[in-house]
Amino acid sequence: MKKSLQQMNIWLLSSIIIFISYILFLIYPIVTILKQALFVDGHLSLDNFLTFFSKEYYFETLFNSFKVSVVATVLSLVVGTLLAYCFAMFRFKGKKVLQILVIIASMSAPFVGAYSWILLLGRNGVITKWLSSALGFPKLDIYGFSGIVLVFTLQLFPLVFLYVSGALKSMDNSLLEAAESMGVKGIKRLTHIVLPLLVPTLLAAALLVFMRAFSDFGTPMLIGEGYRTFPVLVYSQFISEVGGNSAFASALAIIAISIALIIFLIQKYVAQKNSFSMSSLHSIEPKAIHGWQKFFIYLGVYGVIALSVLPQTYLIYTSFLKTSGMIFVPGYSLDSYRQAFDRMGTSILNTLRIPLMALVLVLIFATFISYLSVRKRNPFTSLIDSMSMIPYIVPGTVLGIAFITAFNTGIGGSGFLAIIGTSFVMIVSLSVRRLPYTIRSSVASLHQISPSIEEAAASLGSSRLNTFAKITIPMMMSGIISGAILSWITMISELSTSILLYNVNTKTMTVAIYTEVLRGNYGIAAALSTLLTGFTVLSLLLFMKVSKSDSISM
Repeated sequence: MKKSLQQMNIWLLSSIIIFISYILFLIYPIVTILKQALFVDGHLSLDNFLTFFSKEYYFETLFNSFKVSVVATVLSLVVGTLLAYCFAMFRFKGKKVLQILVIIASMSAPFVGAYSWILLLGRNGVITKWLSSALGFPKLDIYGFSGIVLVFTLQLFPLVFLYVSGALKSMDNSLLEAAESMGVKGIKRLTHIVLPLLVPTLLAAALLVFMRAFSDFGTPMLIGEGYRTFPVLVYSQFISEVGGNSAFASALAIIAISIALIIFLIQKYVAQKNSFSMSSLHSIEPKAIHGWQKFFIYLGVYGVIALSVLPQTYLIYTSFLKTSGMIFVPGYSLDSYRQAFDRMGTSILNTLRIPLMALVLVLIFATFISYLSVRKRNPFTSLIDSMSMIPYIVPGTVLGIAFITAFNTGIGGSGFLAIIGTSFVMIVSLSVRRLPYTIRSSVASLHQISPSIEEAAASLGSSRLNTFAKITIPMMMSGIISGAILSWITMISELSTSILLYNVNTKTMTVAIYTEVLRGNYGIAAALSTLLTGFTVLSLLLFMKVSKSDSISM
């Protein structure tokens, strides 16, 4: 009885610790900015919200964000789905390498892609100058709406590819064979058989892509120029308010959270209405391709992937060029790397040190939360599971503002738990933001483990805690590792929260790249971007080695 009570207390204690952590580092900061937005001079007021909705300038900015996010989401769904379909249905050379290239395109920071496209298609870009001088084309304009959509699409379609690839692995080949026997082939098979089965997956992918596009401010900041987006507005308003009243910036943050929550609830409702499960007794077998079909598939697959990795490829190339500020001069040199290590060595170290400590927290919390939400499900653990999804929909800029407001002792701060300016706040912010990836992956893995295995261990005298540590965790390790790698890669490429929370001692590579681009030090920015890409590639190769898989999917 005493032993059973101790085990119960362990799970209850872990639930309480997790709940308190979310209250302190998620709910409290959001409530703090809500309070700051609603109270003007100590009195309840909606003036900040009325200011936003009464001025066309602000409302137009919100509409711009919706417009660019929706277009980028639709294009990402089309490109990602078609690419995953080709990978699943047809045999062609280089699949493993191509898939790694797709992931690299996905996991790089969006603003890095924006910076690369400026070098390629900007007013003085390499491709722009070549088209103008060699072919007489008018100068291309990468800036504004079209440039933002291009960068978002090429950076986010791989997420759709990963989701759809995972779903296609669960699709039984007999369905396609039956359809083919009835004369349903080619495009008709894709639109009438495959796509309807992919609806839940496409909805999940669409939400992720939309939220990533809607919350990103680095890309619009670099190439948006006159095209204003909501995250840029939130960031600029908050920065301009530092040292004074930041109530309006807080109101913008609350509006962003509300919009994200509404979109998330709509997606969840539609997904539940269209949800179903698939089990694959006979997985899809890729078929050989010949003739014109082979030509178009190779052209499409290799062309899209080449376009998506072109920015990173060109950045790697330029990192070895001699530079003078914003100008690349003839000749090759390692000076950019020397300067990067001399001036940004601490940033490189921080990019490994801070996310690594955050990853440890993510692994611990994700493992316990997933187990509590699946095996110990009750109203309290369900609440914890729901709270864990909040960072999934809260834009990074908003979370950064919330942390500064809640944990800053300066003017405009609450004065409670003064951690702004420390490594700890960076670690916590990364952990909170990227925890949902590992939780969802761990939950999916745990659902595939039959409770009867744990019951068998208990019948042999193993305690629940011992069973959890020595049987359950090893069995769900593939899901934990998969989610952890995704969390890790998104941590090292994080910008939107870090740009607000960093100081000279906690600056990361993404912040350093961003600041060097703004200063016109393109060589150093290219060298740092290349190192970041190298970290991403090594992480992916490590994942594939540990998981013993030649493919990656969600």
